[in-house]
Amino acid sequence: MGETLNIAEHRRRSSWLCFSRGELKRILSLYSQRVASGEWRDYAIDINDQMAAFSVFRRSFERPIFTITKRRQPRGAGTGTGFVLMSRGRRLAESPYIDEVVELLERRPHAVV
Repeated sequence: MGETLNIAEHRRRSSWLCFSRGELKRILSLYSQRVASGEWRDYAIDINDQMAAFSVFRRSFERPIFTITKRRQPRGAGTGTGFVLMSRGRRLAESPYIDEVVELLERRPHAVV
C-alpha cells in the first residue's frame, strides 16, 4: 500500500521562486514594445526553487540576447530577492528592484528596422 501524502506540507516544501504579477507585467510591457518594433521575437521563462529567469531572443534558435533573473538573496543580505540583467554571459545590472533593471533595458539603443 502507498504512503499517505499531506498536500499542504508538500506545497510548503516545494516553494518555487516566481515573478510576481507586477514584475511580469513590467517585463512583458517592455517585451511587447520591442516585439512591435521588430527587435525581439521570442521569450522563455524558466523557474526553479532558487531563481526565475525571463530570456529574450531575436530568433528562437539562438542564444538569448537578454536575461532578467530573479534570485533569492543569501540570508542576512537585505531583501529576500534580487534581480540581475545579463547579456551574452555578461552581468549588465543588479538591483533589488525590477524597475531599475527594466529601465536599463528601456534606455538601451533600439535596433532600427
